[in-house]
Amino acid sequence: MRLERTPHPPLIAHVIFHFGVGGLENGLVNLINHIPENRYRHTIICLKGFSEFHKRLNRNDVEIVALNKREGNDFSIYGELYRIFRRLNPDIVHTRNLAAMEAQVVAAVAGVKARIHGEHGRDIFDLDGKNWKYNLLRKTIRPFVHHFIAVSKDLERWLIDTVHVSPARVRQIYNGVEHLRFHPDNTLPIEAFPSSFFDGRPFVVGGVGRMVEVKDFPALVKAFLLLREKIPVTGRPLRLVIIGDGIAKPQCEAMLHSAGVEQFAWLPGERSDISQLMQAMDLFVLPSLAEGISNTILEAMASGLPVVATRVGGNTELVLEGETGCLVPPEDPAALAQVIDKYYQDDAMARRHGRRAREIIEQQFSMHAMTNGYLAVYDRVLGHNAAHN
Repeated sequence: MRLERTPHPPLIAHVIFHFGVGGLENGLVNLINHIPENRYRHTIICLKGFSEFHKRLNRNDVEIVALNKREGNDFSIYGELYRIFRRLNPDIVHTRNLAAMEAQVVAAVAGVKARIHGEHGRDIFDLDGKNWKYNLLRKTIRPFVHHFIAVSKDLERWLIDTVHVSPARVRQIYNGVEHLRFHPDNTLPIEAFPSSFFDGRPFVVGGVGRMVEVKDFPALVKAFLLLREKIPVTGRPLRLVIIGDGIAKPQCEAMLHSAGVEQFAWLPGERSDISQLMQAMDLFVLPSLAEGISNTILEAMASGLPVVATRVGGNTELVLEGETGCLVPPEDPAALAQVIDKYYQDDAMARRHGRRAREIIEQQFSMHAMTNGYLAVYDRVLGHNAAHN
């Protein structure tokens, strides 16, 4: 009897700029970890390189390719991409954000039949998505893309209204959160923090993220300093925790040192135990200038924390004003301090908003819902192109 060979599942080549710590990269890892192995295979192509963050992948069959792109215009990258696409012969190429979008053209030339582009958020150079050069590039590449994915309704509207993508070619899919890993817990990881950090049962304000310009963590430090001036010496102690690394970290540390309060703040850099460290926070704050859909907000909500965030991008789709947290204008430390003070003064409100945040995560932002959304797009583009070949 002759046994028929079982074909390999379709291969997706994910093209990103750099595989380091970040929301986009976190979403990619979560997606690959949750897509059944019998549905799709994966390769990650990094235009620059990758860090230890790739070890969060649970699958050992994911090839990671680093092209080590030089700074500026490195046109040799296109030839390398073409050769990789020809070698891999992927069924789908999925690029993410503008930095990787030009790979769509190379994929088309290389004969890749199904091509998807995702928009995950904007950076400091184009906070509102109105840069005409960037948008001209997007519009030029748009015909090479079969389907677009936006992680927020804000980005979906922008793709349709500004980049002029047909609504039928856009799917909005929220990031999912690992609600079993991030969850409320009364066991504080005190041993991870500096000694005496929790003396006097302090109120802990926390932030997590890449400490880059667009996240504006100096605004959180300024708000912390303003609030410390207001709180009486005999009041409940106030502490600040910012987890992450980047160019703004030395600036934040210098501000705290200059004010003589560095002993009341902890900036440990990148950590792998964020789900445990969030248990020590009473309030989560994200002061960013722009956002797609923040994974850290979702993780904080899953941890049962109330959230204070700036009124930008997808933040307004996650934080329900007066129900799970509060929204403030960007670049306004005084407004940020005022809202933090409300939670500092009202423990009951903080706990109530945190409980409601957890409920919303369980109802609307499951990893299952996100994975099914992506699978539907992958299946659709493969089916569409198979029907026309």
